[in-house]
Amino acid sequence: MFKKKEIYLDYASATPLDKRVLELMSSYNKDYFANASAIHSDGVKVREIIEKNREKIANEINAHSDEIIFTGSSTESNVLAILGVVNNFKLKNKTIIPHIITGEIEHPAVLENCKMLEVRGEAEVTYIKVNENGILNPKDVKEAIKENTVLVSIMYANNEIGTIQPIVEIAKEIRHYKKGKSNFPLFHSDATQAMNYLDTTNIEKLGVDMMSFNGSKIYGPKGIGVLYKKRGVELAPIYSGGGQEFGLRSGTEDVASIAGLALALEITNKIKNKEVEKLTKLRDYTIDKLLKIKVGDYKIFLNGDVKERLPNNINISISGITSELLVIELDAKGIEVSSKSACKSGEENGNTLRITLGRQTTKGELDKFANVLTKILEKYSRWKK
Repeated sequence: MFKKKEIYLDYASATPLDKRVLELMSSYNKDYFANASAIHSDGVKVREIIEKNREKIANEINAHSDEIIFTGSSTESNVLAILGVVNNFKLKNKTIIPHIITGEIEHPAVLENCKMLEVRGEAEVTYIKVNENGILNPKDVKEAIKENTVLVSIMYANNEIGTIQPIVEIAKEIRHYKKGKSNFPLFHSDATQAMNYLDTTNIEKLGVDMMSFNGSKIYGPKGIGVLYKKRGVELAPIYSGGGQEFGLRSGTEDVASIAGLALALEITNKIKNKEVEKLTKLRDYTIDKLLKIKVGDYKIFLNGDVKERLPNNINISISGITSELLVIELDAKGIEVSSKSACKSGEENGNTLRITLGRQTTKGELDKFANVLTKILEKYSRWKK
């Protein structure tokens, strides 16, 4: 048995499953277990359920149902977008090395796959630098576009320092460059951290060609992701198999997870505005409280932009003590946070904590976290003397 934690402040890593989603998934796992590719009545019923929920998800982001591709995670959705574009381009352009533009503080699912393509000599990659607050300039993206640029991939909101990137402005710069002369570059955004809090309900307004998200960050199931792919965007599958998901993601579909994801997204969009208002107040209250903590030589700094950040994200650096030690000390007191690298202009700092709030977070929990953190710093400050 896992020991019960008093305070969970790691919602950016994973959210608890909404009770309504759990109940729905339990009933689907019990009653609808047939393979959706089968032509018997049970298989046809499962196919109907999948397509009904595909349409639900599409409606939640103002897309068409045939633009929704189910994957196993946001990581897989990101990889399908990147490798799918590159491999499709290479099939038709044997002598041109494709070029990708991405940000320097993207999720590893994007960065590591771009680096892999570089190492293999299969693509050129430009990594756009961010300013001291972790935000990139859309003009820098436009200036980096070349004749062989096939893809721009910029995350909507950073998973570590919580900064929000100007996706709409980047999309405009890309459109200005293209001016109808080419389908390239395509624009992809990893919106995994954004789905709970930012405007993702109108894909046309965002201006992206592809967008990735999953269930585990919106109080839905793990092991299920989505790649929104605009009509007309051509991808090559990253592996072969039974041809499910429009031939782009083979494998038997998980009907319960698909239905759970659809319900989780529906719930998220219904309560989003109220949730953002609540968490923004708690976030700012906690940041103010933390920045006032002064213990010996220890000083707390906020990483990322003060305003252009997710409402649930607090990322701090504490000089003179490692984040791993603090995570262990806090965990021993029943408080769960994470140690993440705060990327400022591509640099990593090992003294950072990521505190991320969620639907169950209370002001009292945050007060206790700040008080416990202060006591931990006081303990180590005495040891230094």
